[in-house]
Amino acid sequence: MDLKRLVWDNDVDIEKVGEALDRATTEERVAATRGLDRDDQRALYRKAKNARPLTLADFVPDGVPPREPVRHFGRNTLPTPGSLRLFEKRFCKPEDGTPRLFGYNQSPFLPLIGPGFFVAVETNSNATWLERGAVVVDYFQIPDGRVAASWPTVVPNTQGLQRYVYNKTRDFMRKVSTHVSIGAAYKVEKSLDHYFVLVREK
Repeated sequence: MDLKRLVWDNDVDIEKVGEALDRATTEERVAATRGLDRDDQRALYRKAKNARPLTLADFVPDGVPPREPVRHFGRNTLPTPGSLRLFEKRFCKPEDGTPRLFGYNQSPFLPLIGPGFFVAVETNSNATWLERGAVVVDYFQIPDGRVAASWPTVVPNTQGLQRYVYNKTRDFMRKVSTHVSIGAAYKVEKSLDHYFVLVREK
């Protein structure tokens, strides 16, 4: 799949991009999204402004029990060597049934920096945030209940080197396809002009 070409083709809207990704296998989606550099991801994020709004079910589908983790394979645009830009965001539903998700970042830097725990919520109550994306991955919050048994211990993002990466950060997410989303990172309310693409495993 030539996802890069679809991203830059002005005659291809986000719905057609999504249809192409929906026809692909998980492996093909991961390979295609990992070929997108910073300019490509910025362009995809902008194109995805016209997509249908994301919901929390795009990250953890209906029917998945609380605390059962769902993996999303990611590639970010941080200034690191290529292989170090690969990571995963892992999400689960809380046990209390509230409309939010718990999650953390599984990356090559986890032993050094930390897991970067977050809470994901929909943004429809905040017009400014909704303009950026229908779901926000919010590092101002960390899980206040039990998470998946296999995950690291929950620690605040003010602890250790995490404060330089995750603290006071929010990622605003837009829909690309059934399994693919694109995020833009903000520090407090300032855009960092860094992006990442996620592919849900199932």
